[in-house]
Amino acid sequence: METSRIVEALRALVRVPTVSRRAPEVVEPGVFARLHAELATHFPLLHEHLELVRVGGDALLFRWRGTGDGPAVVLMAHLDVVPVDGEAPWTHPAFDAVVADSPEGRAIWGRGTLDDKGSVVGVCAAVERLLAEGFTPARDVWLSFGSDEEVSGTTAQAAVDHLRDAGVAPWFVLDEGGAVAGGAFPGVTTPMAVVGVSEKGTTLFEVRATGRGGHSSTPARNGPTARVARAVLAIDRAPMPARLPAPAVELFHRLAPHAPAPLRVALSAAGGRLTPLLTRALAAAGPEAAALTRTTLATTMLSGSPAPNVIASTATAVVNARILVGDTVASVHDHLRRVVGDHAEVSVLEPGEPSPVSPYAGDPAFALLEATTAEVFPEAVPTPYVMMAATDSRHFTAICERVYRFAPFPMSKAQREAIHSYDERLTVEGLLRGVDWYAALLRGLPA
Repeated sequence: METSRIVEALRALVRVPTVSRRAPEVVEPGVFARLHAELATHFPLLHEHLELVRVGGDALLFRWRGTGDGPAVVLMAHLDVVPVDGEAPWTHPAFDAVVADSPEGRAIWGRGTLDDKGSVVGVCAAVERLLAEGFTPARDVWLSFGSDEEVSGTTAQAAVDHLRDAGVAPWFVLDEGGAVAGGAFPGVTTPMAVVGVSEKGTTLFEVRATGRGGHSSTPARNGPTARVARAVLAIDRAPMPARLPAPAVELFHRLAPHAPAPLRVALSAAGGRLTPLLTRALAAAGPEAAALTRTTLATTMLSGSPAPNVIASTATAVVNARILVGDTVASVHDHLRRVVGDHAEVSVLEPGEPSPVSPYAGDPAFALLEATTAEVFPEAVPTPYVMMAATDSRHFTAICERVYRFAPFPMSKAQREAIHSYDERLTVEGLLRGVDWYAALLRGLPA
């Protein structure tokens, strides 16, 4: 019976299209209120026993009072989702929340199942289960559900401000991020439970070239669009230097015993004399592995003429940089200016530095995450890593030194590729194991 309730809760949330936009005025009116109502319907004990504060408009911050006075724990997820490309070939409609077979097993299909309503339901269902059993955590637990994570919004910062004003300095914070990832490394069949101990900084740069413009019938050579095009190609041909930050070295050491023999030697030597060879191999092993080793530079938006018969007087490109620990906004800016040279000007649109590295070796909070994972996912190897995407949790580093990023769901490579794409799906079994993981974590909190 609980299985059906949990699945139906996720289906109900997915059916509410909480698409966030950079322009709040174009967000569908009342859509988050509908989602809040579904949460209250499917998790009545949580709403009855936990204290709720609204922060930043549509974000929710619940407090579950514990029996002890140790530092609180914050469990995070976000309520919003990215838009759906109407031309993408979804197997099932993105907001219908169809339950059907998938290559991974019976699954709930739809936008937000993995990013991040599965985590919302996982946390809430675990709390609901424990409340029904009469359980009280050993210390305060806060549930922070932001509503504008996908547009790098302000609600997570509002939650941080509320906690700071309340004198809350969390023992650890847990947000979305890594997963129980299968097929993440060539030749390795053992799933890796990757826990983000840092995340890359997200910075937007603008590449801009200007000129006289004019009529398309009399084009001049080397106009703004040509110069921006040359700049984009130059950036694509000159990646940032590859290297291995400490969490990646630890990941490879833990991965090594499960790798094929030739790769095992190289992974075991990560951080030593074979590191340059390993970084080159990873850089050539595909986008997912390569992104572990360097700051990435992706040209995502291009802009030029306002009409087909007008030569652009200004052409621009937006470069989305994901900045690896050890690099900075300034160092990436310098790299881009060197690479682009005289073709165009490069400026910073939205800066975002990498997050500090949270402790993992010998740390009691990280050890609790490892022990919980070993209990619920004994087939997986828990390990730290540097998360490549950005999360709301980066704001919490201002009040907590232990900020971790992990969604406790098994995800195949195909599932991970569906995040922000089409055919996003979470298996029913994976969702239920995620609930078990959150419940085990809450039970395991020390006084």
